[in-house]
Amino acid sequence: MATKTVTTLTYKTHTLCIHFMNNITPDSGTTASHSKKIWIWVLGLLLIGCAGWFFFPKSAGTDKPGSGAASTDSSGKKHGPPGDNKPMPVVTAVAKTDDINVYLNGLGAVTPLSTVTVKSRVDGEIIQIAFKEGQMVKKGELLAEIDPRPFQAALAQAEGQLMRDKALLANAKMDLDRYRTLLKEESIASQQVDTQAALVEQYKGTVRVDEGLLDNARLNVQYTKVVAPITGRAGLRQADLGNVVHAADATGIVIITKLKPMSVLFTLPEDTIPALMKQLQAGKKIAVEAYDRAFKEKITSGALETVDNQIDPTTGMVKLKALFSNDDLSLFPSQFVNAKLLLETKHNVITVPSSALQRGKAASTFVFVVAADQTVSQRTIVTGATQVDKTEVVSGLKNGEIVVTDGTDKLREGAKVSIPDNSKPDATPEKSKAGQYKKS
Repeated sequence: MATKTVTTLTYKTHTLCIHFMNNITPDSGTTASHSKKIWIWVLGLLLIGCAGWFFFPKSAGTDKPGSGAASTDSSGKKHGPPGDNKPMPVVTAVAKTDDINVYLNGLGAVTPLSTVTVKSRVDGEIIQIAFKEGQMVKKGELLAEIDPRPFQAALAQAEGQLMRDKALLANAKMDLDRYRTLLKEESIASQQVDTQAALVEQYKGTVRVDEGLLDNARLNVQYTKVVAPITGRAGLRQADLGNVVHAADATGIVIITKLKPMSVLFTLPEDTIPALMKQLQAGKKIAVEAYDRAFKEKITSGALETVDNQIDPTTGMVKLKALFSNDDLSLFPSQFVNAKLLLETKHNVITVPSSALQRGKAASTFVFVVAADQTVSQRTIVTGATQVDKTEVVSGLKNGEIVVTDGTDKLREGAKVSIPDNSKPDATPEKSKAGQYKKS
């Protein structure tokens, strides 16, 4: 194309020169000057033609070897760049039979089995604080003491009143016995005996009332010593020494939370309930693990305690309660956790590393399978449960087939691959720093 262009340009330049030569006349004074200009233009055009002849063939030629562009041979067949047939290095793994756990994940919060606000059951001044904030206390341990003197005085008064009424009752009984003797001798009227008998019953009732008042007074004296109702951890003090507290106070003295054992309330979608209830009805103990907010670090392990009796219609979720021993106190009340429930364990299923899975069109999943001639083919598979870094293959792969786990970004159907020795499926030993091999 460039040669034809230059030839045409040269031909036109030659024609133009002849045309100008034929129109020059020697006897014209102004013609000589005009002819000189014409010759300058002719020489300029010739120079342009020569320059085009020199430069155009180089720019229009074929590409230099090694430039990466496609080339055409004598038969007209195009070939790709010289590096197209070079094997691609990849990392592989073997599809193998293994056990895989099926987990259900839910969001939850740590909920103590017992949380008690300790209040005074009598009114009075606090004269002693017997606990420290954050202290672990046992059930029945003294926490605080209320001034007992008013209640001790009331106790003494109740005791005295009971003694007096008991004496009156004893005297009335003796009189009743004498009246009954006299009635037998017909010395007194029967009405007087009946009146005395009623008086005895009245004193008996009075004594019973006094005994109740005495018990209440003793109980009030006992309530002046505020003790821990449960075993747990004491929170921040809410009443200081010297304050006057009342039984009707809303705040109380301190809050105690039971930390051992500890429960976690979490939720699961309603779609998971049939499979979960099937496991519970079979009498299986379902393990539950608690993870941190980021779902990276395992906090502790426990077991499912119970499932709520209804589904929340607004969210479509059901509440579950798991119980943890919490011996190391790793769970803290109201802490946000991720609950991981082990629904079942599938045995003898085909698994591959999760890194081998690729996503295709229409949400399909496929893997690159390495053949015996070290070429790869794209295989669509159906996956099942996933456990950390391995995934169950329901269909599409056989046990022992080799799949690519790394280096899939440049692979195509039928591409040639190379597998480094340290990533081959049968390469079990790893090399130590000393240059020797040891089993992993």
